[in-house]
Amino acid sequence: MNYILFIFVCFASALFCTQTRAQIPEWGLAAKPKPLVVQPKVSDQECNLFLAAPTAPKREVRAVWVTTLSGLDWPTSRATNAQSREKQKEELCRLLDRLQACRINTVLLQTRVRGSVIYPSKIEPWDVCLTGQFDRDPGYDPLAFAIEETHKRGMELHAWVVTVPAFKTANAKKMGKRSLMKTNPKLLKRHGDQYYLDPGLPGSADYLTAICREITRNYDIDGIHFDYIRYPENPESFADGASYKKYGKGQNKRAWRRNNISNMVREAYEAIKELKPWVRVSCSPVGKYNDVSRYSARGWSAYGTVYQDAQGWMRDGIMDMLLPMMYFQGDHFYPFAADWQEKSYGRTVAPGLGIYFLSPKEKDWEWGIIQRELCYLREMGLGGQAYFRSRFLTDNPKGIYDYLQTTFYPYPALLPPMTWQSTSAPEKPRLVKRERRNGVNEYLEWEQQEGCRYVIYASSELPVDTSNPKNIVKVTSDNCYIYSLLGAYCYGYHLAVTALDRYGNESLPMQL
Repeated sequence: MNYILFIFVCFASALFCTQTRAQIPEWGLAAKPKPLVVQPKVSDQECNLFLAAPTAPKREVRAVWVTTLSGLDWPTSRATNAQSREKQKEELCRLLDRLQACRINTVLLQTRVRGSVIYPSKIEPWDVCLTGQFDRDPGYDPLAFAIEETHKRGMELHAWVVTVPAFKTANAKKMGKRSLMKTNPKLLKRHGDQYYLDPGLPGSADYLTAICREITRNYDIDGIHFDYIRYPENPESFADGASYKKYGKGQNKRAWRRNNISNMVREAYEAIKELKPWVRVSCSPVGKYNDVSRYSARGWSAYGTVYQDAQGWMRDGIMDMLLPMMYFQGDHFYPFAADWQEKSYGRTVAPGLGIYFLSPKEKDWEWGIIQRELCYLREMGLGGQAYFRSRFLTDNPKGIYDYLQTTFYPYPALLPPMTWQSTSAPEKPRLVKRERRNGVNEYLEWEQQEGCRYVIYASSELPVDTSNPKNIVKVTSDNCYIYSLLGAYCYGYHLAVTALDRYGNESLPMQL
């Protein structure tokens, strides 16, 4: 009998040890080696310097925008009955599974779309994307569901709020009695084929702040992400002359407009932090802040064109993170990425990359354009990367999803901590139960700390080095973990667990 057991252990060890640790991110019984993925081809013209990705850091933002407008990313089905409601939920879960599998850590879910929302609001109507009709209840709370499912997968959910745009003129009569057109039409200005909030009216900042308060108070979000917090394109024709005359108070009109947007940011930021100071406030400014010393923004910049003083918001402490929309290449990208980094004022900048341009239906960019930008951002020490948008990531154009999963994001990462908000680390996890199950697994349970997630580390060395990101196995909201004793024996691994608070501060490790 002992001889048979010895043969079994030898065979199992040989089987386990032929797989790399990257192929077995967890030691549960369901863990299977991932299939070999062919790396995306790079043309002979691509620079060999960037074929090897810089080492992944322990802390970086890995964000993706999930667009609900017209169901572009989700939902593609409509929730009109119990069956279709479950189908809509299952679709979101599949999307989150895909994002988790390539180690995305931040989901930017479009929550306020265009004057309508994807949660039961007392301020604005339901968006049409959920049921096919404006202000029709889908029969569940999509935002609450998304938060729960995102947290289950160890990721953060940030509510993406489209700020100044309201709705297209064609939809103005379709949105129902809770539409801004009905409740507060004086705040709106028509510009082209859309209605916008007029940032020059004090009530506009109050209205945006009320929406932020509602989301922050009622939901366990990790962040609020402002999109389009600026004046619209062709702002010189924006009909705010009467507002300027009434409220300008002798200011230069350009400075007045810039102050209007900054006041909207400040009021919303302070209201969010008053309710939940750990909520990370971010925005996506135009990708070029302004002209830099050697390169012109060529007439399209955040500061000079649409009145976004985004770097000033970081300097003044009314923004935690910027995800500038850097959907450019070459000299339109690199000098301006460096400018964002140089003027980040100790806060986080994670440039947004236009991966949709990889699609043959868009600009059909060569893969090397995005690859070089990714490597540059990491080499320069920016705070991470963001991707517009999720369908163009999960559909894997030019092999980008494969590259992130196998090469650029080889292990999970934690978000940079908000040290300007808090530097107090949580207590070290305290083990309360450790037991063997079915003879092959071990169950660990530690004391739950309010508001904390947990990071599982594994290493063949003891104590486990929790500063080394290669040792990260999993980030979880659960206060328990099950692992394979056979896998641990084969690799000679030890475990460590740390607590991670809502600000991103990490505790000392519980070594096992």
